[in-house]
Amino acid sequence: MKNKIHAHVPYGRLAEHLEYAIANSVNPEVFFSAEALDNIVWGELSSLSGRLHAAGLQTTIHAPFLDLNPGALDPSIRAASRHRIQQVMQAAELLRPLAIVVHPGYDDIRYGGNRLAWLENSINFWQEFTPRARELGTVLALENIFEKEPSTIKALLDAIDDPCFRHCFDVGHWNMFTTVTLEEWFSELGGYIAECHIHDNHGYSDAHLPVGEGAINFTKFFPLLIQNAPDAIWTIEAHSTEHLQRALENIQNYIV
Repeated sequence: MKNKIHAHVPYGRLAEHLEYAIANSVNPEVFFSAEALDNIVWGELSSLSGRLHAAGLQTTIHAPFLDLNPGALDPSIRAASRHRIQQVMQAAELLRPLAIVVHPGYDDIRYGGNRLAWLENSINFWQEFTPRARELGTVLALENIFEKEPSTIKALLDAIDDPCFRHCFDVGHWNMFTTVTLEEWFSELGGYIAECHIHDNHGYSDAHLPVGEGAINFTKFFPLLIQNAPDAIWTIEAHSTEHLQRALENIQNYIV
């Protein structure tokens, strides 16, 4: 599975972690914050991308998400979200990512009474970008965040119905917010999963612990992932090199 494993790295730290990634065959999932996108030196990104691909590594991208919402009822928020995704697509021209992870921006507390309006806005938003994703040979992967169950994500995926618009299943977020089992989630969305964010927690904070060091049942999770989404990208969302190394070691306890 080593060739399928990616690891989270903020763009601002990509250069300093480049040699580690190459030496350990870890494919980076490059996170672009809004600040990073506004301050990119495109020549530097091109150089970093060239070194990664020359070493045989593949990339994914994690798009910015703070304050953004593609399905927002306020058109100015949608416009800001559109601008950021346009910037991400420009970065993707150089990084040539297998997938671009994006956040839906939905939660029941804010949008429970306006779910259909949010969904219509979100469908229109992502339909603008799926043709560009196809041109770039990448997949927009919608990550679960606050979703208690998969119906809203499924409605969006079903409506767009495009192989360039798929699901990134974040098992850590599932553990924090879910009201359904792993089996139920995979039953609904397993066929849509193009990427999986893999990290652990105890259910009350997004701790991003190494696999097996929290409360998630990975003995159940990995067989479901392999059965339902055998070609999915595995991305370890560790927030330190030490946690990444422990996660890489711990995963071996769960896969054959």
